[in-house]
Amino acid sequence: MKERLPDHATEKRLEELREEAARTGTVAGKGHHPAGAPFPVATAASGYYGLPLLKEPTWTWEVPTYFFVGGTAGIAAMLGVASQLTGGDRTLIRHARWIAAGGAALSAPLLISDLGRPERFLNMLRVFKPQSPMSVGSWTLSAFGAVAAAAALAEELRRRTDLPVTMIGNAAALLSAATGLVMATYTGVLIGATAIPVWSKHAHFLPMHFGASSLASSVSALQLLGHEERALQALGIAAAAFESHSAWRLARGNDRASAPLRRGQSGITTAIGAVLSGPLPLALRVAGIGSRRARRMAAASSLIGSLITRLAWIDAGKASARDPEVAL
Repeated sequence: MKERLPDHATEKRLEELREEAARTGTVAGKGHHPAGAPFPVATAASGYYGLPLLKEPTWTWEVPTYFFVGGTAGIAAMLGVASQLTGGDRTLIRHARWIAAGGAALSAPLLISDLGRPERFLNMLRVFKPQSPMSVGSWTLSAFGAVAAAAALAEELRRRTDLPVTMIGNAAALLSAATGLVMATYTGVLIGATAIPVWSKHAHFLPMHFGASSLASSVSALQLLGHEERALQALGIAAAAFESHSAWRLARGNDRASAPLRRGQSGITTAIGAVLSGPLPLALRVAGIGSRRARRMAAASSLIGSLITRLAWIDAGKASARDPEVAL
C-alpha cells in the first residue's frame, strides 16, 4: 500500500505549527508525539505549557513556627534528662519537662492549622511510612506529645503528692528525650527531601543546622527562666559557634541554587537570622561570660534568631522555586 502524501492543507497546517513552536519555545521537527504535533519543552521563561517547573511551597507562618517550637521542645526534653542523670537542679528538670510538654501541645495546633482540617493530620497516622519524613514527623509528634506530657505531669505529682510516680515520670522523660531528638532534626530532613533547589542542595546540612538552632533556643528559654548553670552557658556558646560557622558557610557560597540565601528579601531575612543566632549571642556569651545581663541578652537574641532562621529557610525555598534557571 502506497504511503499517502500530505495534501496542501496539511502542509500549510504543519508550517503554521512550526512557526507557533518557534514563538512559544516548542520543538518542531525534533521529537514529536505519535500524532505528529510538536511537544513543548522546558524553558527558563515559560516552563511547561507556561506553568512553572516547580510548585512554590504554600506553607505560611504556621510551619516555620512549628519547626521552631517543636525543635525547642525536643531539645528541652533532652536537657531535662541530661540534668537528671548528672544530678542537676530539680527545678531545671521540671522547667525543661514543661517546656517540652508545652511545645508539644502547641506544635499540634500549628501543624493542623497549616493542614486546614484536623482529619488530615489523623489521616497521616493511619499508616506509618519510614521512607516519608512527613509520616515519621507526624508519628514522632504524637509520641513525643504523649510522653512529654506524662513526664511533666508525673513531676508535678511527685512534688505535690506522695504518689509513687517517679519511675513512670523518669521512663516517660527518657522516651521524650529520644523522640525529642527526632523532633529537633527531622524538619531539616523534611525540607531537604524535596525538589526545591535551595533545600535539596543543603539536605545533609539542614538537620544539623536545625538541631543546633533548637539547642540554642532551648538553652536560651531555660536561661530566661532564671537558670544560671555553667553547662547551659557552655552549650549556648557551642550552639552559637556552630551557627556562626553555618552563617559563614552559607554566605561564602556562590552556587546558583543557594542564591536565595544571599539575595533579595529572603537573603535579608537569612542574614538577620544568622546574626541573631550566631555572631551576636556568641560575642555576648564570651565577652560577658561573668555577666548575667549579657547572658540574658544572648538568650533573647538566640530565641529570636532561631525563629527568624526557620522563616528565612521557608522564604528562600519559595524564592528558589520561582527561579526557572535553577529549576532547569
